Amino acid sequence: MDDGKISPSAYDTAWVALIKDVDGQNGGPQFPSCLQWIANHQLPDGSWGEPLMFSAFDRLLNTLACVIALTFWNIYPDKCGKGINFVNENMNKLGDEKEEHMTPGFELVFPSLIELAHKLEIKVPTDSPVLKMIYARQDMKLAKIPKEILHKIPTIMLYSLEGMKDLEWDKLLKLQSKNGSFLSSPAATAFAFMQTKDQKCLAYLTNLVAKFKGGVPNAYPVDMYERIWIVDRLQRLGIARYFSSEIKDCLTYIYRYWDDQGIGFARNCNVPDLDDTAMAFRVLRTNGYQISTDAFRHFNKDGQFMCYPGQSVETVTVMFNLYRASQALFPGDTILNDAKNFSHKFLTEKRLTNKLLDRWIITKDLTGEVEYVLDVPWYASLPRLEARYYLEQYGGENDVWIAKTLYRYPIIF
Repeated sequence: MDDGKISPSAYDTAWVALIKDVDGQNGGPQFPSCLQWIANHQLPDGSWGEPLMFSAFDRLLNTLACVIALTFWNIYPDKCGKGINFVNENMNKLGDEKEEHMTPGFELVFPSLIELAHKLEIKVPTDSPVLKMIYARQDMKLAKIPKEILHKIPTIMLYSLEGMKDLEWDKLLKLQSKNGSFLSSPAATAFAFMQTKDQKCLAYLTNLVAKFKGGVPNAYPVDMYERIWIVDRLQRLGIARYFSSEIKDCLTYIYRYWDDQGIGFARNCNVPDLDDTAMAFRVLRTNGYQISTDAFRHFNKDGQFMCYPGQSVETVTVMFNLYRASQALFPGDTILNDAKNFSHKFLTEKRLTNKLLDRWIITKDLTGEVEYVLDVPWYASLPRLEARYYLEQYGGENDVWIAKTLYRYPIIF
C-alpha cells in the first residue's frame, strides 16, 4: 500500500510547474513534466479538473491555475485560450453551487490566483457579483486568523499558504513537516519553496513529481487515511473475512502511528484532525486494541467537538464518524460519552432540517448512512444487517472526495 494512492490535482501540479530551474542555467522550469501533464489533461470544454463530476469550484480553480502555469512559461497558447474562455463563461456558476460543496480554502486560494492572473495580463472578470462575495469571505477568514498563532503552532492554515500574504517564513519553516512539506500540500510547499528556496521543500516536491510522473495530488502521503477507510469499508461490506491478513497489516500500521494527541491523514502529521482520529480509534478498538480516549479531549472546547481547533462550522461526515467511534465506549469513558451525545444531537438536527450534505465527500447515500446509524444502535446492529443496508448506500468508485480540488482514492471503493 506504501504511502497511498490518490488521483492527481491539476491545481497543485500547476503550482509546482511554476518553479524555475534551481540551477538557473537555462531559465526554464524545474519540473517540465508537470507542464507536459497539464498539456495532456485539458478536458474537451477547455477546463481542467475532475472529469466525471462538474463542480464550478473545482473546475475554475484547476483551470485558472493551469492557464497561469502555461502563460507563465509562454507555451500552448491555444490551450490557454480555451482555458480562459472556460473561466470567463463559467465564473457566475460559482453562485449556483451548494455552499457545502465549496472546496476548503477556496475563498483564500482563488483570489490569489486572480491576482496572479492580473500580473500575467490574463483577462479574467473582476466585477462579478460572485467574486465580490468570495473576496468578502476572504476578508472575513483572514480577519479570524491570529497571525501570532499561524506562525507559532501548526494549524490547518499551513495547507493553504499559497493563498496568504505577509508571511514570516523564518518562523513558518519551523512548522515544516518531517517530510519537507507544509501539511503534505504540494501547492503550499511549492509556494513555500518559491519564497524561501528551502531544500527540504524541493526534495519533497522532486520525489513527488517523480513518483506521480508529473501530475501531483492535492495531498501526499495519505497512508493513514487510506488504511483506516479500507478496514472500515471491508468490514461494513461484510467481506472482511476474505482480507484478514491485509486488515491485520493495516491495523498494525495504524496502531504504530496512533498518538494520544490525535492523528491526521498521514503518519507523523503535525496537525491532527478529529475525522481520522475518530475512525482510527473505532477500527482499533473494535478489533481488540487497547487504546485511550484521551485524544478526543484535544478536539473538545467548551463541550463542542470540532475537526480542527478553532473551526467555526462542523461537517456531517466528521460528526457521523465521531458518533460511530463513540459507540465503542467502555464504562468510565466520559469524554467519549460526551462525544456521543454531541454528535447524536448534531446529526439529528441535520436530519430533521434535511441538511445532510457534506464538505469532505460526495457519496451515493450519506443520508441513508446517517439514518441507519441513528436508528439502529451499534449494540443492536448485526454485521449482516449492516452489510445489507450498506450495500444499498455504498457509492464505491463513484465516491468523490473534496479538498482544494475534487479527488478520488482508487483503492478505497
